[in-house]
Amino acid sequence: MAACGLDFGTSNTTLGVSSAEGPELVALDGDSVTIPSAIFFTPDGLPPSVGRAAIRAYVDGTSGRLMRSLKSVLGSSLINEATQVGRGRVSFRSVIAQFVAITRRRAETATGLSIDAVVHGRPVHFVDGDPEGDRKAEEALQAIAQEVGFRHISFQYEPIAAALDYERQVGDEEIALIADIGGGTSDFSIVRLGPARRKKADRLDDILANDGIRVGGTDFDHYLSIGTAMPLLGFGSGMKREGLPVPSGYYHDLATWSSINRLYERGVMQQLHEVRREAQHPELIERLIHVVEEHGGHRLAIDIEAAKIALADEPKVEVLLHWIERGLAMTVDRGVLVDRTRGLADRIAARIGDCLRDAGLTADAIDAVFLTGGSTRLAHVHAAILGTVPGARVVDGDTFGSVGTGLTIEAANRYGVVAA
Repeated sequence: MAACGLDFGTSNTTLGVSSAEGPELVALDGDSVTIPSAIFFTPDGLPPSVGRAAIRAYVDGTSGRLMRSLKSVLGSSLINEATQVGRGRVSFRSVIAQFVAITRRRAETATGLSIDAVVHGRPVHFVDGDPEGDRKAEEALQAIAQEVGFRHISFQYEPIAAALDYERQVGDEEIALIADIGGGTSDFSIVRLGPARRKKADRLDDILANDGIRVGGTDFDHYLSIGTAMPLLGFGSGMKREGLPVPSGYYHDLATWSSINRLYERGVMQQLHEVRREAQHPELIERLIHVVEEHGGHRLAIDIEAAKIALADEPKVEVLLHWIERGLAMTVDRGVLVDRTRGLADRIAARIGDCLRDAGLTADAIDAVFLTGGSTRLAHVHAAILGTVPGARVVDGDTFGSVGTGLTIEAANRYGVVAA
């Protein structure tokens, strides 16, 4: 039996296996160990493409349907709903299963192993304040894992997995805050770590607190998009009838990765043409219509995500939108990103405070803070986290690989390693 650790993420996915030499993430997308959690269906019914190939096919204008941020539907009513794919309708649950199945097959091809056991990563909370939603989300992931061929399935919290990765470099016993700011959720654990503790089979007593919040990188994308791109498409403008704004729901769907495809459902285009006729600025609504007609919602979301990532290193970035309208572009300033998403950073910091209280610790008891997940690279998010434990040593983990590596360590502990 070969076992793996699987980090099925909102934005990216990793899978790892362990040998006597230790855990290793498998190359799933060419030479890359990360594969974007994206799947692209063509109308002809051929097998879907995934990862970078899926995004490339979509951006290149291939006829079909791109779906991304699939993990976001777990714990929501959308998981069992069907969406239009080609000439038929497919449930989101089935779409996730196809992506996970392809990921598993690629790992088996790359390693030459038959992988039948998995430690699946999961956020502390799939849904805020909804234990029943959490239970259903985990049950859905377990059923999907069984469906695609895993015979032995277990789960580990993603921040605990990141802690196991970090613990490999810890020389003395310490208390660490693990902060994993992923694409869909932010998760935190406070854990006792150390060389002697690595050998323990049961680490339950070492976990002092776990907490999380449904705030992640896609939420930063949403707020940035609403504040910058959507006004260019008519968001916030008025209708001819005095005091009546253009309906905002279209824009919020367009700015939300998991909701973009709603705009391609039957009847939406007719509604948009009616809005254009009654809008004070029909030329702005025409841009929105063009995006929807061209199924360009994910392309716009990709542009916004790229701008957000660039703003981690640059003070401003130009976003070219000539594919919507000739000459259309916008300059996005880092200050705009911070202003629009400061509330998200504050919510992340507040949840860390809750985690400290649950552990019965003050901030000065934390020896180190281990950071993983793409949004930890945003300066104001980084500062918000460190502001909760100002005296702690800061350790930057593998942005996209720490959770997967930790899950792989956990899989070896639970199921054994592959013989070298």
